[in-house]
Amino acid sequence: MWAGGLLALALLLPVLVVATHHHQPPEAPAVPKPAPPPIAAPNKVAQPPQVSVYLSKTGQVETLPLEDYVTGVIAAEMPASFELEALKAQAIAARTFIARRLVDNDKSGVPEASAMVTDTVRHQAYISKASLENWKAKGKSAQLAKLKRAVLETKNIILTYKGKPITASFFSTSNGYTENSEDYWNVKVPYLRSVASPWDQKIAPGFKKSVTISRTSLLKKLGLNDQSMPTLATGKSFIQVLSSTVGHRIDQVSVGGTIFTGREIREKLGLRSSEFSWEAKGDDIILTTYGYGHGVGMSQWGADGMAKEGYTATQILKHYYTGIEFQQASKLLKK
Repeated sequence: MWAGGLLALALLLPVLVVATHHHQPPEAPAVPKPAPPPIAAPNKVAQPPQVSVYLSKTGQVETLPLEDYVTGVIAAEMPASFELEALKAQAIAARTFIARRLVDNDKSGVPEASAMVTDTVRHQAYISKASLENWKAKGKSAQLAKLKRAVLETKNIILTYKGKPITASFFSTSNGYTENSEDYWNVKVPYLRSVASPWDQKIAPGFKKSVTISRTSLLKKLGLNDQSMPTLATGKSFIQVLSSTVGHRIDQVSVGGTIFTGREIREKLGLRSSEFSWEAKGDDIILTTYGYGHGVGMSQWGADGMAKEGYTATQILKHYYTGIEFQQASKLLKK
């Protein structure tokens, strides 16, 4: 593996720009003397890329260096109690996500023109710098130090595919597999392929969850008319899976004769996952989900499970993102 070499690259000194001042020779003396050599000016360190974040609760825009932004993202996106290698994998994925937007000057989904990204899950969840400072007062100095270590040890590293930053999507908990991108977003991305993720079931507390919903409420949320199906019984004959995805989630399902995608059912009913089973109980239907999130890219609980078994951040990322490479963000973000 070449993970050590890649991570070491991230700790190289930034590019130095050297300027020189040429001093004029003194007025001609009686005996000519050679002009003194030019004196080099102090080295100028290249400024790190800046990220402007729209803070949804206040409507303000916070601008801060890239690495500080990444710290705020992993603080919001992954528990500090996770293994360090999982946090490092999350840091690289988070840095890659914003690097792609910076390279493409992508400001989609941002309500303020001066911002590049929001602090919500529409982009990446983010905890402001001021809020992170309060962690110290709340006795969370050790957790903050761990997050900063994860960012420092992966500094400047991003994921690329054919030389470009990838769409480094991630989610909470898999159902045992990740999803092909086209099975959720209808767009085939070569590095977002379905892979096994058996670690989630072993350690994720929310791997399996059940929710009870009335038949009437279920039909209403799906835009169906309960009165138009008086003869349909609840249960297996009422909901039928027609096809499944490579990632073992529901592709198409029939509800009372109307066909929906698994994603539509998940979003309309507010389910944790598009893999679910069901059970009729009187006028209610008990829906049980497996996993949490869209399922595309890196599973966060899966990453922690891999780290617990001794996998490095590099190995974790290469497992969840197919055929990717590692590169320095600074090389792609040069002005």
